Amino acid sequence: MTEQPSQRRALVTLVVARARNGVIGRNGTLPWHLPADLKRFKALTMGTVMIMGRRTFDSLPGLLPGRRHLVLTRDPTWTAPGAEVVHTPEQALAAAGNSAVSVIGGAEILDLFLPLADRIELTEIEADVPGDTLMPDPRASGEWIEEARESHDAESGRPPFAFVTLQRTDRG
Repeated sequence: MTEQPSQRRALVTLVVARARNGVIGRNGTLPWHLPADLKRFKALTMGTVMIMGRRTFDSLPGLLPGRRHLVLTRDPTWTAPGAEVVHTPEQALAAAGNSAVSVIGGAEILDLFLPLADRIELTEIEADVPGDTLMPDPRASGEWIEEARESHDAESGRPPFAFVTLQRTDRG
């Protein structure tokens, strides 16, 4: 049966912070501390189904209140209290149903969901930062257009950054 427009899956948003040189992580953590970014992350993901990889789940301080945690893993035996385990992007989206989805990482998970994403909420760190986990700039493909930008100056030894909303060009 053909999917009807009213049955379309919920909005899929990638939520990611990325340095100018493509770094999104170092040693399993964020290589910067930006309180405004953490506050925005909370606001963007509150009430959504968060999809993440196992290492990203393990890096969290615990279950984040007000959000479902779907963990995408290849390990068929992995479990964690409060987390729902899925093994494919399709299983993750089926489990999310019509709920808004926030894909929060890591790099492999972001890469898997990039073709399925409708929007990217990007924090652009305006600095080259050392790290071991990278994400290419999604705008390089020509499939994304900048819809909004809110710039923030450097402050208290933290680099300047911008909150950027990218919309897929072919999904209006």
